[in-house]
Amino acid sequence: MKYLKVYNGKIITRAGILPGGTLLIADGRIAAVSGHDIEVPGAELVDAGGRYIAPGFIDLHVHGGGGADFMDNTVDAFLQIAQTHARYGTTAMMPTTLSCGMDSLLTTLSVYEQAKLVNQSGAEFIGLHIEGPYFAMSQRGAQDPRYIHPPDPAEYQAVLSRSAAVKRWSAAPELPGAIEFGRYLQERDILPAIAHTDAVYEEVVPAFAAGYTHCTHFYSAMSGVSRRNAFRYAGVIEAAYLMEEMTVEIIADGVHLPIPLLQLIYKIKGRDKTALITDAMRAAALPPGPSVLGSLQDGMPVLVEDGVAKLPDRSAFAGSVATCDRLIRTMLTAGIPLYDAVMMMSETPATIMKVQERKGSLTPGKDADVVIFDENIHIHTTIVGGNIVYNGQ
Repeated sequence: MKYLKVYNGKIITRAGILPGGTLLIADGRIAAVSGHDIEVPGAELVDAGGRYIAPGFIDLHVHGGGGADFMDNTVDAFLQIAQTHARYGTTAMMPTTLSCGMDSLLTTLSVYEQAKLVNQSGAEFIGLHIEGPYFAMSQRGAQDPRYIHPPDPAEYQAVLSRSAAVKRWSAAPELPGAIEFGRYLQERDILPAIAHTDAVYEEVVPAFAAGYTHCTHFYSAMSGVSRRNAFRYAGVIEAAYLMEEMTVEIIADGVHLPIPLLQLIYKIKGRDKTALITDAMRAAALPPGPSVLGSLQDGMPVLVEDGVAKLPDRSAFAGSVATCDRLIRTMLTAGIPLYDAVMMMSETPATIMKVQERKGSLTPGKDADVVIFDENIHIHTTIVGGNIVYNGQ
Protein backbone atom coordinates (compact mmCIF):
# COMPACT_ATOMS: atom_id res chain seq x y z
CA MET A 1 0.00 0.00 0.00
CA LYS A 2 1.28 3.46 -0.97
CA TYR A 3 1.27 5.97 1.90
CA LEU A 4 1.55 9.76 1.71
CA LYS A 5 1.98 11.62 4.97
CA VAL A 6 1.16 15.34 5.11
CA TYR A 7 2.33 16.76 8.41
CA ASN A 8 3.23 19.91 10.35
CA GLY A 9 0.17 21.88 9.31
CA LYS A 10 -3.10 23.38 10.49
CA ILE A 11 -5.70 20.91 9.24
CA ILE A 12 -9.13 22.33 8.38
CA THR A 13 -11.62 19.60 9.33
CA ARG A 14 -15.38 19.49 9.80
CA ALA A 15 -14.76 19.67 13.56
CA GLY A 16 -12.53 22.73 13.32
CA ILE A 17 -8.87 23.48 12.73
CA LEU A 18 -6.26 21.07 14.13
CA PRO A 19 -2.90 22.81 14.72
CA GLY A 20 0.24 20.73 14.19
CA GLY A 21 -1.82 18.05 12.53
CA THR A 22 -1.05 15.06 10.34
CA LEU A 23 -3.01 13.75 7.38
CA LEU A 24 -2.36 10.20 6.23
CA ILE A 25 -3.25 9.13 2.71
CA ALA A 26 -3.33 5.50 1.60
CA ASP A 27 -3.88 4.46 -2.02
CA GLY A 28 -5.61 7.69 -2.97
CA ARG A 29 -7.93 7.97 0.02
CA ILE A 30 -7.72 9.65 3.38
CA ALA A 31 -6.72 7.05 5.94
CA ALA A 32 -6.36 9.14 9.09
CA VAL A 33 -6.57 12.71 10.38
CA SER A 34 -4.84 13.57 13.64
CA GLY A 35 -3.84 16.56 15.72
CA HIS A 36 -0.57 14.75 16.43
CA ASP A 37 2.20 13.09 14.47
CA ILE A 38 1.54 9.63 13.00
CA GLU A 39 4.48 7.28 12.52
CA VAL A 40 4.28 5.53 9.15
CA PRO A 41 7.55 3.86 8.11
CA GLY A 42 8.23 4.21 4.38
CA ALA A 43 5.58 6.87 3.73
CA GLU A 44 6.25 9.66 1.24
CA LEU A 45 6.47 12.86 3.28
CA VAL A 46 4.99 16.29 2.61
CA ASP A 47 5.97 18.95 5.17
CA ALA A 48 3.22 21.58 5.25
CA GLY A 49 5.61 23.96 7.01
CA GLY A 50 2.98 25.26 9.39
CA ARG A 51 0.60 26.15 6.56
CA TYR A 52 -3.07 25.25 6.29
CA ILE A 53 -4.04 21.77 5.08
CA ALA A 54 -7.53 22.00 3.60
CA PRO A 55 -9.98 19.95 1.56
CA GLY A 56 -9.42 20.52 -2.14
CA PHE A 57 -11.39 23.27 -3.83
CA ILE A 58 -14.38 22.19 -5.97
CA ASP A 59 -15.35 24.54 -8.80
CA LEU A 60 -18.90 23.87 -10.02
CA HIS A 61 -18.77 26.40 -12.86
CA VAL A 62 -15.66 26.95 -14.97
CA HIS A 63 -15.26 27.55 -18.71
CA GLY A 64 -11.51 27.71 -19.13
CA GLY A 65 -8.13 28.99 -18.08
CA GLY A 66 -4.49 29.13 -19.10
CA GLY A 67 -5.43 30.13 -22.66
CA ALA A 68 -7.89 27.28 -23.27
CA ASP A 69 -11.68 26.91 -23.23
CA PHE A 70 -13.59 23.66 -22.88
CA MET A 71 -15.46 24.59 -26.06
CA ASP A 72 -12.23 24.49 -28.03
CA ASN A 73 -13.30 20.83 -28.06
CA THR A 74 -9.86 19.26 -27.85
CA VAL A 75 -8.50 16.91 -25.22
CA ASP A 76 -5.45 19.16 -24.89
CA ALA A 77 -7.68 22.12 -24.01
CA PHE A 78 -9.47 20.13 -21.30
CA LEU A 79 -6.17 18.99 -19.79
CA GLN A 80 -4.67 22.49 -19.98
CA ILE A 81 -7.58 23.92 -18.01
CA ALA A 82 -7.45 21.14 -15.40
CA GLN A 83 -3.72 21.66 -14.89
CA THR A 84 -3.98 25.45 -14.80
CA HIS A 85 -6.61 25.54 -12.06
CA ALA A 86 -4.87 22.82 -10.04
CA ARG A 87 -2.05 25.32 -9.52
CA TYR A 88 -4.54 27.50 -7.65
CA GLY A 89 -6.01 24.80 -5.41
CA THR A 90 -8.78 23.31 -7.55
CA THR A 91 -8.95 19.53 -7.15
CA ALA A 92 -12.33 18.92 -8.81
CA MET A 93 -14.28 20.86 -11.42
CA MET A 94 -17.32 20.81 -13.65
CA PRO A 95 -16.39 21.77 -17.23
CA THR A 96 -19.02 24.24 -18.40
CA THR A 97 -20.33 25.01 -21.88
CA LEU A 98 -21.87 28.15 -23.37
CA SER A 99 -24.94 28.49 -25.59
CA CYS A 100 -23.93 26.90 -28.87
CA GLY A 101 -25.11 24.77 -31.77
CA MET A 102 -25.99 21.10 -31.33
CA ASP A 103 -22.99 19.82 -33.28
CA SER A 104 -20.60 21.74 -31.06
CA LEU A 105 -22.32 20.58 -27.86
CA LEU A 106 -22.28 16.93 -28.90
CA THR A 107 -18.58 17.23 -29.72
CA THR A 108 -17.95 18.69 -26.25
CA LEU A 109 -19.65 15.66 -24.71
CA SER A 110 -17.43 13.32 -26.68
CA VAL A 111 -14.23 15.21 -25.89
CA TYR A 112 -15.15 15.32 -22.19
CA GLU A 113 -15.36 11.52 -22.12
CA GLN A 114 -11.96 11.23 -23.81
CA ALA A 115 -10.27 13.80 -21.60
CA LYS A 116 -11.63 12.32 -18.38
CA LEU A 117 -9.89 9.03 -19.15
CA VAL A 118 -6.44 10.63 -19.51
CA ASN A 119 -6.66 13.46 -16.97
CA GLN A 120 -3.90 12.45 -14.57
CA SER A 121 -2.17 15.73 -13.70
CA GLY A 122 -4.91 18.26 -13.05
CA ALA A 123 -8.21 18.83 -11.28
CA GLU A 124 -10.62 15.91 -11.62
CA PHE A 125 -13.66 16.25 -13.89
CA ILE A 126 -16.82 15.41 -11.89
CA GLY A 127 -19.46 15.99 -14.56
CA LEU A 128 -20.39 18.36 -17.35
CA HIS A 129 -22.38 21.54 -16.73
CA ILE A 130 -24.39 22.73 -19.73
CA GLU A 131 -25.06 26.47 -19.51
CA GLY A 132 -27.73 27.36 -22.08
CA PRO A 133 -29.11 27.71 -24.65
CA TYR A 134 -32.50 27.84 -22.86
CA PHE A 135 -32.26 31.42 -21.59
CA ALA A 136 -34.23 34.68 -21.49
CA MET A 137 -32.87 36.81 -24.31
CA SER A 138 -33.18 39.90 -22.08
CA GLN A 139 -30.75 38.34 -19.59
CA ARG A 140 -28.33 36.72 -22.04
CA GLY A 141 -25.29 38.69 -20.83
CA ALA A 142 -22.34 37.43 -22.87
CA GLN A 143 -24.21 34.35 -24.16
CA ASP A 144 -24.36 34.28 -27.96
CA PRO A 145 -27.90 35.33 -29.01
CA ARG A 146 -27.70 33.23 -32.20
CA TYR A 147 -28.27 30.08 -30.19
CA ILE A 148 -30.71 31.12 -27.47
CA HIS A 149 -34.19 29.54 -27.56
CA PRO A 150 -36.74 27.80 -25.29
CA PRO A 151 -36.24 24.17 -24.22
CA ASP A 152 -36.67 21.72 -27.09
CA PRO A 153 -37.47 18.16 -25.91
CA ALA A 154 -36.12 16.56 -29.07
CA GLU A 155 -32.87 18.50 -28.61
CA TYR A 156 -32.20 17.91 -24.92
CA GLN A 157 -33.30 14.28 -25.08
CA ALA A 158 -30.86 13.70 -27.92
CA VAL A 159 -28.05 15.32 -25.92
CA LEU A 160 -28.71 13.28 -22.80
CA SER A 161 -29.03 10.05 -24.74
CA ARG A 162 -25.45 10.51 -25.96
CA SER A 163 -23.70 10.61 -22.61
CA ALA A 164 -24.14 10.20 -18.86
CA ALA A 165 -21.53 12.91 -18.29
CA VAL A 166 -24.07 15.73 -17.91
CA LYS A 167 -24.70 16.35 -14.21
CA ARG A 168 -26.14 19.86 -14.33
CA TRP A 169 -28.00 22.05 -16.82
CA SER A 170 -28.70 25.77 -16.34
CA ALA A 171 -31.83 27.33 -17.84
CA ALA A 172 -34.43 30.09 -17.39
CA PRO A 173 -37.43 28.46 -15.65
CA GLU A 174 -40.03 30.92 -16.99
CA LEU A 175 -39.60 29.82 -20.61
CA PRO A 176 -42.23 27.64 -22.32
CA GLY A 177 -41.40 24.00 -21.62
CA ALA A 178 -38.89 24.80 -18.85
CA ILE A 179 -40.88 23.12 -16.07
CA GLU A 180 -41.15 19.91 -18.08
CA PHE A 181 -37.44 20.19 -18.83
CA GLY A 182 -36.65 20.51 -15.13
CA ARG A 183 -38.69 17.43 -14.30
CA TYR A 184 -36.97 15.50 -17.09
CA LEU A 185 -33.56 16.38 -15.65
CA GLN A 186 -34.58 15.67 -12.06
CA GLU A 187 -35.80 12.19 -13.01
CA ARG A 188 -32.32 11.48 -14.38
CA ASP A 189 -30.52 12.83 -11.30
CA ILE A 190 -29.27 15.87 -13.23
CA LEU A 191 -29.43 19.20 -11.38
CA PRO A 192 -31.62 21.84 -13.08
CA ALA A 193 -30.27 25.29 -12.19
CA ILE A 194 -31.82 28.73 -12.61
CA ALA A 195 -29.80 31.06 -14.84
CA HIS A 196 -30.01 34.00 -17.28
CA THR A 197 -33.59 34.57 -16.22
CA ASP A 198 -36.30 37.22 -15.85
CA ALA A 199 -38.57 34.99 -13.76
CA VAL A 200 -40.66 36.44 -10.96
CA TYR A 201 -41.21 34.79 -7.59
CA GLU A 202 -44.49 33.20 -8.71
CA GLU A 203 -42.60 31.42 -11.52
CA VAL A 204 -39.76 30.28 -9.27
CA VAL A 205 -42.11 28.44 -6.87
CA PRO A 206 -43.24 25.78 -9.39
CA ALA A 207 -39.74 25.66 -10.84
CA PHE A 208 -38.30 24.79 -7.43
CA ALA A 209 -40.86 21.99 -7.11
CA ALA A 210 -39.78 20.74 -10.56
CA GLY A 211 -36.15 20.47 -9.45
CA TYR A 212 -34.67 23.93 -9.97
CA THR A 213 -33.13 24.04 -6.50
CA HIS A 214 -29.93 25.93 -7.38
CA CYS A 215 -29.15 29.41 -8.73
CA THR A 216 -26.32 29.80 -11.24
CA HIS A 217 -23.95 32.76 -10.63
CA PHE A 218 -26.36 34.40 -8.18
CA TYR A 219 -27.22 38.03 -9.05
CA SER A 220 -25.51 37.83 -12.46
CA ALA A 221 -27.99 37.83 -15.38
CA MET A 222 -30.84 37.34 -12.91
CA SER A 223 -34.05 39.19 -12.05
CA GLY A 224 -34.56 41.16 -8.87
CA VAL A 225 -37.47 43.38 -7.85
CA SER A 226 -39.25 44.74 -10.95
CA ARG A 227 -42.43 46.54 -11.97
CA ARG A 228 -44.95 45.12 -14.42
CA ASN A 229 -47.99 47.23 -15.25
CA ALA A 230 -47.22 49.38 -12.19
CA PHE A 231 -47.21 46.38 -9.83
CA ARG A 232 -44.02 45.43 -8.06
CA TYR A 233 -42.81 41.79 -8.23
CA ALA A 234 -40.12 39.88 -6.40
CA GLY A 235 -37.59 38.23 -8.71
CA VAL A 236 -35.30 35.21 -8.59
CA ILE A 237 -32.92 36.93 -6.17
CA GLU A 238 -35.63 37.50 -3.59
CA ALA A 239 -37.04 34.00 -4.18
CA ALA A 240 -33.64 32.46 -3.45
CA TYR A 241 -33.43 34.38 -0.19
CA LEU A 242 -36.95 33.38 0.86
CA MET A 243 -36.58 29.70 -0.07
CA GLU A 244 -34.32 28.35 2.66
CA GLU A 245 -33.50 25.17 0.74
CA MET A 246 -32.48 26.97 -2.46
CA THR A 247 -28.72 26.85 -2.93
CA VAL A 248 -26.73 29.53 -4.71
CA GLU A 249 -23.30 29.92 -6.24
CA ILE A 250 -21.41 33.21 -6.32
CA ILE A 251 -18.53 34.57 -8.38
CA ALA A 252 -16.61 35.89 -5.39
CA ASP A 253 -13.98 37.78 -7.38
CA GLY A 254 -14.90 41.13 -5.82
CA VAL A 255 -15.97 42.46 -9.24
CA HIS A 256 -19.09 40.52 -10.23
CA LEU A 257 -20.28 40.94 -6.65
CA PRO A 258 -18.98 43.80 -4.47
CA ILE A 259 -18.13 43.22 -0.82
CA PRO A 260 -21.52 44.36 0.60
CA LEU A 261 -23.39 41.84 -1.56
CA LEU A 262 -21.00 39.04 -0.57
CA GLN A 263 -21.70 39.93 3.06
CA LEU A 264 -25.46 39.98 2.46
CA ILE A 265 -25.47 36.60 0.73
CA TYR A 266 -23.40 35.08 3.52
CA LYS A 267 -25.66 36.62 6.17
CA ILE A 268 -28.89 35.31 4.61
CA LYS A 269 -27.98 32.10 2.79
CA GLY A 270 -25.05 31.11 4.97
CA ARG A 271 -22.11 28.80 4.47
CA ASP A 272 -24.10 25.64 3.85
CA LYS A 273 -26.24 27.03 1.00
CA THR A 274 -23.58 29.11 -0.77
CA ALA A 275 -20.89 27.73 -3.09
CA LEU A 276 -18.02 29.78 -4.47
CA ILE A 277 -17.35 29.49 -8.22
CA THR A 278 -14.84 31.04 -10.58
CA ASP A 279 -16.95 31.07 -13.79
CA ALA A 280 -13.46 31.47 -15.26
CA MET A 281 -12.94 31.80 -19.00
CA ARG A 282 -9.77 31.11 -21.00
CA ALA A 283 -7.93 34.22 -19.80
CA ALA A 284 -7.76 33.02 -16.18
CA ALA A 285 -4.11 32.91 -15.03
CA LEU A 286 -3.05 35.04 -18.03
CA PRO A 287 -2.17 38.77 -18.26
CA PRO A 288 -4.87 41.36 -19.14
CA GLY A 289 -5.71 42.10 -22.78
CA PRO A 290 -7.87 40.80 -25.65
CA SER A 291 -9.28 37.27 -25.39
CA VAL A 292 -12.11 35.05 -26.66
CA LEU A 293 -15.12 33.75 -24.74
CA GLY A 294 -16.07 30.29 -25.98
CA SER A 295 -14.35 28.41 -28.76
CA LEU A 296 -11.54 29.95 -30.77
CA GLN A 297 -13.47 29.08 -33.94
CA ASP A 298 -16.85 30.50 -32.99
CA GLY A 299 -16.40 32.45 -29.76
CA MET A 300 -17.00 36.08 -28.86
CA PRO A 301 -14.15 38.60 -28.58
CA VAL A 302 -13.75 40.02 -25.09
CA LEU A 303 -11.43 42.36 -23.23
CA VAL A 304 -9.79 41.49 -19.91
CA GLU A 305 -9.26 44.50 -17.66
CA ASP A 306 -9.92 45.47 -14.03
CA GLY A 307 -9.59 41.81 -13.06
CA VAL A 308 -12.57 40.68 -15.15
CA ALA A 309 -13.54 39.84 -18.75
CA LYS A 310 -15.88 42.29 -20.49
CA LEU A 311 -17.66 42.58 -23.81
CA PRO A 312 -15.66 44.89 -26.12
CA ASP A 313 -18.19 47.72 -25.67
CA ARG A 314 -17.95 47.22 -21.88
CA SER A 315 -21.73 46.78 -21.66
CA ALA A 316 -21.53 43.53 -19.67
CA PHE A 317 -19.10 41.22 -17.95
CA ALA A 318 -18.12 38.18 -19.99
CA GLY A 319 -17.04 35.67 -17.38
CA SER A 320 -14.39 35.99 -14.74
CA VAL A 321 -10.65 35.42 -14.80
CA ALA A 322 -10.61 34.32 -11.17
CA THR A 323 -9.00 31.25 -9.68
CA CYS A 324 -10.20 29.57 -6.49
CA ASP A 325 -7.50 31.06 -4.28
CA ARG A 326 -8.69 34.54 -5.26
CA LEU A 327 -12.25 33.64 -4.24
CA ILE A 328 -11.09 32.68 -0.75
CA ARG A 329 -9.04 35.87 -0.39
CA THR A 330 -12.01 37.99 -1.46
CA MET A 331 -14.28 36.33 1.10
CA LEU A 332 -11.72 36.98 3.82
CA THR A 333 -11.64 40.63 2.77
CA ALA A 334 -15.42 40.64 3.22
CA GLY A 335 -14.95 39.48 6.81
CA ILE A 336 -16.04 35.89 6.29
CA PRO A 337 -14.11 33.45 8.55
CA LEU A 338 -11.49 31.30 6.81
CA TYR A 339 -13.19 28.09 7.91
CA ASP A 340 -16.50 29.11 6.33
CA ALA A 341 -14.86 30.38 3.13
CA VAL A 342 -13.06 27.05 2.69
CA MET A 343 -16.26 25.10 3.32
CA MET A 344 -18.03 27.16 0.63
CA MET A 345 -15.25 26.10 -1.75
CA SER A 346 -15.30 22.42 -0.79
CA GLU A 347 -18.02 20.78 1.28
CA THR A 348 -20.93 22.94 0.11
CA PRO A 349 -20.31 22.40 -3.64
CA ALA A 350 -19.77 18.69 -2.97
CA THR A 351 -23.15 18.53 -1.23
CA ILE A 352 -24.92 20.49 -3.99
CA MET A 353 -23.67 17.99 -6.58
CA LYS A 354 -24.29 14.97 -4.30
CA VAL A 355 -20.66 13.84 -4.22
CA GLN A 356 -20.23 14.58 -0.50
CA GLU A 357 -19.79 10.88 0.28
CA ARG A 358 -16.40 10.96 -1.42
CA LYS A 359 -15.37 14.63 -1.61
CA GLY A 360 -15.57 17.97 0.18
CA SER A 361 -13.95 17.30 3.55
CA LEU A 362 -10.85 15.74 5.06
CA THR A 363 -12.61 12.67 6.38
CA PRO A 364 -11.23 9.11 6.49
CA GLY A 365 -12.48 7.09 3.53
CA LYS A 366 -12.96 10.06 1.20
CA ASP A 367 -10.86 10.86 -1.87
CA ALA A 368 -7.51 12.38 -0.91
CA ASP A 369 -8.12 15.79 -2.51
CA VAL A 370 -6.02 18.22 -0.52
CA VAL A 371 -4.64 21.74 -0.85
CA ILE A 372 -1.91 23.36 1.24
CA PHE A 373 -1.79 27.16 1.42
CA ASP A 374 -0.35 29.95 3.57
CA GLU A 375 -1.97 32.83 5.46
CA ASN A 376 -2.32 34.78 2.20
CA ILE A 377 -3.97 31.80 0.43
CA HIS A 378 -0.96 31.32 -1.80
CA ILE A 379 -1.06 27.69 -2.92
CA HIS A 380 1.89 25.52 -1.93
CA THR A 381 0.72 22.01 -2.86
CA THR A 382 -2.30 20.47 -4.59
CA ILE A 383 -3.07 16.77 -4.20
CA VAL A 384 -5.73 15.03 -6.32
CA GLY A 385 -6.69 11.47 -5.44
CA GLY A 386 -3.50 11.08 -3.41
CA ASN A 387 -1.24 12.28 -6.26
CA ILE A 388 0.71 15.52 -5.99
CA VAL A 389 -0.24 17.45 -9.14
CA TYR A 390 1.26 20.79 -8.10
CA ASN A 391 4.08 21.61 -5.74
CA GLY A 392 5.00 25.27 -5.93
CA GLN A 393 7.24 25.24 -2.87
